[in-house]
Amino acid sequence: MTPEQIIPWSIGLPLLGAFGIWITGKSPNLRESVTLITAVIVFVMVASLFDNVSAGDRPSWVFGNMLPGLSISFVVEPLGMVFAGIASFLWIITTVYTVGYMRGHHEQNQTRFYICFAVAISSALGIAFSGNMLTLFVFYEILTISTFPLVTHSGTPEAKRAGRIYLGILIGTSIALQLLAIVWTYTLTGTLDFTPGGILEGKVAPVMVSVLLALYIFGIGKAALMPFHRWLPAAMVAPTPVSALLHAVAVVKAGVFTVLKVTVYIFGIDLLQATDAGLWIAYMAATTILLASIIAMRKDNLKARLAYSTISQLSYIILGAMMASSLGILGGAMHIVMHAFGKITLFFCAGAIMVASHKTEISQMNGLGRKMPITFICFLIASLSIIGLPPFGGVWSKWYLALAAADTGQIIFVAVLMISSLLNVAYLIPIVVRAFYNDPDPETQNDHDDQGHDAEAAHHPGDAGGANQWKIGTMREAPIACVGALAFTAMGCFVLFFYADRIQAFLLPILEGANG
Repeated sequence: MTPEQIIPWSIGLPLLGAFGIWITGKSPNLRESVTLITAVIVFVMVASLFDNVSAGDRPSWVFGNMLPGLSISFVVEPLGMVFAGIASFLWIITTVYTVGYMRGHHEQNQTRFYICFAVAISSALGIAFSGNMLTLFVFYEILTISTFPLVTHSGTPEAKRAGRIYLGILIGTSIALQLLAIVWTYTLTGTLDFTPGGILEGKVAPVMVSVLLALYIFGIGKAALMPFHRWLPAAMVAPTPVSALLHAVAVVKAGVFTVLKVTVYIFGIDLLQATDAGLWIAYMAATTILLASIIAMRKDNLKARLAYSTISQLSYIILGAMMASSLGILGGAMHIVMHAFGKITLFFCAGAIMVASHKTEISQMNGLGRKMPITFICFLIASLSIIGLPPFGGVWSKWYLALAAADTGQIIFVAVLMISSLLNVAYLIPIVVRAFYNDPDPETQNDHDDQGHDAEAAHHPGDAGGANQWKIGTMREAPIACVGALAFTAMGCFVLFFYADRIQAFLLPILEGANG
């Protein structure tokens, strides 16, 4: 199969997998096997493009032309290759985790869940391989619609309300702002193709660059830049695998990936440098970094705290892009990778805690680390990576972002990054300290949780069984599929520390045509 043929197969295979999930829905083991096999094949296909892209090839495929300069087309370049690699690889790990979680928690509508998840991955790959802004926009909208049933999965009034916020903000910003920016760009240039160095230089008045850039950045609601961030904490009512999808695999990464694509291939670093168009948005991103971190410190619900952490971390990437510096772009692109592994581990841990102990509030987790040592050790590893401490991958993306801030003379952004890291310590490390060093609450000493789970399981005879705990001695961990997945992604945080140079070298070609 040629690289050009791999592109449509990579995007289309998850849709075929979704059909297979539907027809095997009455057999959970077969349904989940179809999901896992599809995920593995998709990753192998995406990975097979790596050598070609690394060697300088840019495989492309055109689905069809609409107007002069407008087509549904796909081009595989390094930034898209990295995003596609993350999405397809973490789909495998998330599927393993989901099997343990969905069975251990006895979730309803599991077939619909796996179908929508597969469609979301297809959309993410379409975004990653998009050759122009029109194609990216189409798949961006499909991703929003396909993840809506996942956000409202439980069907509760709270979930339905969260779904309305989710859909309202993401569809509203993309149509009212992003689509307007896309139409404006096409009117100015006659094309929407992603071009090294950008397509707008010399085509737009300098005073209007800031306006057009603002329409794009705020129109990319999935990047969760304040004030268009409320959909993200609202969506935390969804099952934990959905939270992992939103925060690490597809949705928010699609947002910040789009920010980088627009910055590098629509505007171009040189144009943004010459006009300082992105400087005020960089200050907005810096404000979001600090405010979201402060809000996170005040949240007792673990998933809510992690949600605001994500809002803060996403703005690192926006800040890197808006500094209009080669180092900032590299730091932002690397942070997509580093944050993906750190944050998916944290959410995996949150889900494991909920499945095994039925606890969701941080104040309830006193002494819980003694029963769930693997989960909380992995939580610590991921936290250290998010904070940006060696020997974990998160240190390198923050390093490049700090270098970019110093290189552009924006010392205030260096201070923001340092203060943010301290705030990361303040809202993540106490969770681990509480779990290992605080005395357990009296109610955690008895086994009523197990009995409650057994009673709950009796109401779901159609589920495919599976205990909600993996017991070894005094340990009471989540099902082994959950623990294995979170341990694997935690190890990834460590491995990335030693392979950051390869990621950086692979991403360097995206700066072609830029002097910054």
